[in-house]
Amino acid sequence: MLLNKILIANRGEIACRVIRTCQEMGIATVAIYSEADKNAQHVQIADEAVYVGKSPASESYLNIDAVIEAALRTSADAVHPGYGFLAENPLFAYAVVSNDMTFIGPSPSAMEVMGNKRTAKMILQDVPYVSGYFEDDQSDKTFVMEAEAIGFPIMVKATAGGGGKGMRIIAQPEDLLPALESCRREAQQAFGDNNLMLEKIIPYPHHIEVQLFGDLEGNVIALGERECSIQRRYQKIIEESPSGMMTPELRQQLCDTAVSIGRQIGYYGAGTVEFLVDNDNNYYFMEMNARLQVEHPVTEMVTGFDLVRWQVEVARGVTLNDLLPDDMTTENYVFDPLCHAIEARVYAEDPTNQFLPSIGKIAHWSTPEFVRADTGIQSGDEITTYYDPMVAKIITYGTTRLEAIRRLDYGLSKVQLFGVRNNIAFLRRVLMHTDHLGGIIHTGFLDEYTELMENNVDLPPVALIATALCKQSYTHHWRNNPNSAVMHTFIHNELTYEVAVKALHDILSIQIGEHTYEVELVVDDGIHKVIVVDGHRQRISVIEVATDEWWVHSDVGTTILYWKSPLPSTNRQPNVEGSLIAPMPGQVLKVAVKTGETVKQGEALMILEAMKMEHQIVAPVDGTVGEIFFVEGDSVQQDMVLLEIHQNKDDSSFM
Repeated sequence: MLLNKILIANRGEIACRVIRTCQEMGIATVAIYSEADKNAQHVQIADEAVYVGKSPASESYLNIDAVIEAALRTSADAVHPGYGFLAENPLFAYAVVSNDMTFIGPSPSAMEVMGNKRTAKMILQDVPYVSGYFEDDQSDKTFVMEAEAIGFPIMVKATAGGGGKGMRIIAQPEDLLPALESCRREAQQAFGDNNLMLEKIIPYPHHIEVQLFGDLEGNVIALGERECSIQRRYQKIIEESPSGMMTPELRQQLCDTAVSIGRQIGYYGAGTVEFLVDNDNNYYFMEMNARLQVEHPVTEMVTGFDLVRWQVEVARGVTLNDLLPDDMTTENYVFDPLCHAIEARVYAEDPTNQFLPSIGKIAHWSTPEFVRADTGIQSGDEITTYYDPMVAKIITYGTTRLEAIRRLDYGLSKVQLFGVRNNIAFLRRVLMHTDHLGGIIHTGFLDEYTELMENNVDLPPVALIATALCKQSYTHHWRNNPNSAVMHTFIHNELTYEVAVKALHDILSIQIGEHTYEVELVVDDGIHKVIVVDGHRQRISVIEVATDEWWVHSDVGTTILYWKSPLPSTNRQPNVEGSLIAPMPGQVLKVAVKTGETVKQGEALMILEAMKMEHQIVAPVDGTVGEIFFVEGDSVQQDMVLLEIHQNKDDSSFM
């Protein structure tokens, strides 16, 4: 069967990834887009693009009728779902097939079985799994009873989807009911299914997944494992292959179990079987994702196979034996990694502020040529509240694990993402942590090393110097003496820095505190500069993202500086920890209190939703609720005052 045109029912990074492989295969592509994505990169690089609805995913990317109509309108032969959105929705797969198009993924029936984590665990034979509650009764009463029987701590988990949505670890009984309510909302918003299950907690496990591939003739193989233990909010951020903790015996057991699962359900296409492995190398089946995974590039690097190409070929009837190298068949294939590969996910979020997502315009984006950078963004794009905050994946490889890590750390040091707060510096701290380098990792790694969320890098003088030169280049200062120094004041992490710039023939004399530097600007092409400071030549990138807000990239990473005008200005009310100011733009999902109600410190007052995740606004003190400025369903912008709390002890207000 020949496929001439494929519609990609997704957006961003994965849409771009699929489009590029299709282009290499000589297959035309159709993108879909929402109002927020009308200028997105995946829209620009596809051969055609069709508008499918407004910005909320529920009105565009999750609208099955609109997506099918786009495919029919453009005469697409097939649909690739990517991951997320409708990728594991059997109703969507049925709709594609019933309209005489090829669905590039597993059969709808296999998707139905594995898309529900409860059902999958109940029907599979000879597969070890974590004990818990997986039945149909979804009443709070039953969940409370079952949780007490299993014992705390316990995991509440959405039965559909993945990516950390609809998941909470519950340490004590009184937290269970609020978690059930929150997880149901989050799961419904992300997957259109609010069913939940409970699982016993395995302490400090490795999260290991096996890449599965099947064809239409019933052949199934396992393309090795990936180590995915470094996570935040139950979502992976660093993945690698092979796993450093793996023994040949354990690998064989995991791969055999994964293949057995694939054969039991007649699976074809790409899929991932996920396991927890405890400290005694006991393994437990978690779930199967009936789709391509975010972290598939590390498997591509260690096998040399293009998994998206394989998806397309299998969907049109090509067998795995035709895709494997000449000396391999589905009967004798054994995973033998070509190298060690590692991937880091770059998110628009602030690790120093509980990983709250960031939005805004990307003022500048660039990646070095020596890394694989899978992304769907470009300079000038907007990061909005409507979709997941992942903006890119940076992947490297090496002959050893340490070589791959070193290359990834160096590659991340060269990535420039200006305009939205991001996790790049945090990723580098995790990568180079002693225990991570030694392979001593588990799913609770970030809970154990909370200091990794703190950014304590000293401000490099070259960042102040470069920004002062940029500020001075188009700021005209009237001075009685043209040879006198020009003073600039910058603020970084609430500290103030005075920078005096004075021209001395062909060089500049720049004083910061008690130190004076001789500076020469060698290259200046706008953003990128080469500056020599006391004989030390350095490459710097500088851009003004907003008025008087400067982003600087140097060898220690990205720094944000605020230029302070010498004119008097009104200070904005600070967004202090525990304040009742919106920490980000979003939508009010729930107002849990009423005016005049007495509340305790830490009690939930309001719940905001942004980027598919819920965020609680809690009382910073014991007090009484004053005015409430928003109701459920309202949209709020960052730094808006949400409500007031009058503190009991002195009747002062927190806003």
